[in-house]
Amino acid sequence: MNGGAFLTAWTDALAEAIGLDGYATNTDGVGGVLKARVTDFRVEEISTPIHMDNKGRFTVAKITLTNWETNRFCNNFAKALKIPRNRIFFAGTKDKRAVTQQLFVIDAPQKKVAEVEMPDVEIEVLGRTHQKIGFGNHRGNRFTIVVRGCAHDDGTPMSTEDAMAEVERIQAEMAAKLGDNTFPNWIGPQRFGSGRPVTAEVGKHVIAEDWEKAVMTYIAMEGMSENADVHAFRAHVRKHGPTEEGLELAPQWLGFERRMVEHLLARPDDFVGAFKKLPGNLQLMTVHALQSVVFNKSLHARIQAGMPISRPVAGDLVGRIDEKGQLQASSCVNVEERTLPRISRNCEMGRLVTTGPLPGSEINTCEGKSGEIEAAIIEGMKLHDVDWNVKAIPRLSTRGTRRALVTEFNELAIDTVPIANDESMGERWKSGPGEDNRWHPEGACIRFRFILSSGSYATTLLREFMQGPLSQL
Repeated sequence: MNGGAFLTAWTDALAEAIGLDGYATNTDGVGGVLKARVTDFRVEEISTPIHMDNKGRFTVAKITLTNWETNRFCNNFAKALKIPRNRIFFAGTKDKRAVTQQLFVIDAPQKKVAEVEMPDVEIEVLGRTHQKIGFGNHRGNRFTIVVRGCAHDDGTPMSTEDAMAEVERIQAEMAAKLGDNTFPNWIGPQRFGSGRPVTAEVGKHVIAEDWEKAVMTYIAMEGMSENADVHAFRAHVRKHGPTEEGLELAPQWLGFERRMVEHLLARPDDFVGAFKKLPGNLQLMTVHALQSVVFNKSLHARIQAGMPISRPVAGDLVGRIDEKGQLQASSCVNVEERTLPRISRNCEMGRLVTTGPLPGSEINTCEGKSGEIEAAIIEGMKLHDVDWNVKAIPRLSTRGTRRALVTEFNELAIDTVPIANDESMGERWKSGPGEDNRWHPEGACIRFRFILSSGSYATTLLREFMQGPLSQL
């Protein structure tokens, strides 16, 4: 096991922008597309146990969402309950075009929660508690995901036999290079905004405290394949700024953008106030997304330099892994030549893991070649002089941390499902593959079932098997 990985010809502008280049294996992949229909992507949260108490202040509910973005659901849920949005608590945002099940803790009476009716939402009230839950307060997620339309590199359909054989080959080679059930811990494209990688761009302006640019970037930055009405709205704002005419162009479902524009029309110079119209967790995600680009680019640069990612080298920072599969960032220590053999053994046993940077005001960096790579990325992104302290909104300040370069998947099961081509398929599927796509409607359909710990991305695991453009994730 050498702990290395490979670069590939399959990349695109989005992949390069967020540093999501390279794969763990030197294989061909199966292509295909995710979320061809909503029910092809299912996520069940594995929750941390909550202590129930009949006298508790909060209501606990298991909620199943179909094709709902978590923040937008919470906004609508809060309206239905007639409570502020910040009285709804959950452990993590899930994929939008999916069927997701997770726990919510709501500061509202049980009866009121149970009576809420919303389209494509199932609410099961479990009881009451005194506990809130916060971001990352879950053990992981169980995924059932179908990759449809597997295709060869030239776009021709891949048979079931060929697709299954390639999947098995990738799994075996990944285990040989990185260790059993291990894959690169890339931060997935949804962290940056699917189709419109806006969050990290906004984050750059947040840490520079250029609030006008932060707000205008969120409202008006152009997406890669926008609907005509969304394109018209954003183009109008880019040309004319926030106006009543622009607000009329904005689709109702662009709720965050609409509220920001409305605020600026009432208070034209209050860009901090406009930014605060975003939910608190989404405000924080803009900074996290910028940190995430640094991490991905550092991981990519390490692969590009031919360095191992699951096996440490002298100068690396390694940290302990807890029983939930989470890195204990405060435990990180530098690897020295004299400690390298012992630390390498502990990495192979899954007790320790190599790490990459999520920079902040107090970030520790590697030494040696690893440290040079990290420093070059931070300097190349013009972040070397940033102090990561946000005075206008102090809770967005960050001291920085480390993230594991590799992570585990568990209970992986792979089988095939029949090819489908009915009315339940999404518009992308009905439109057929475009230029530079790698999928075919007559290609095999492979179903993956697995568990990931909190903070790991199903899309980046499946990307190792698919090896196509990010637009197909």
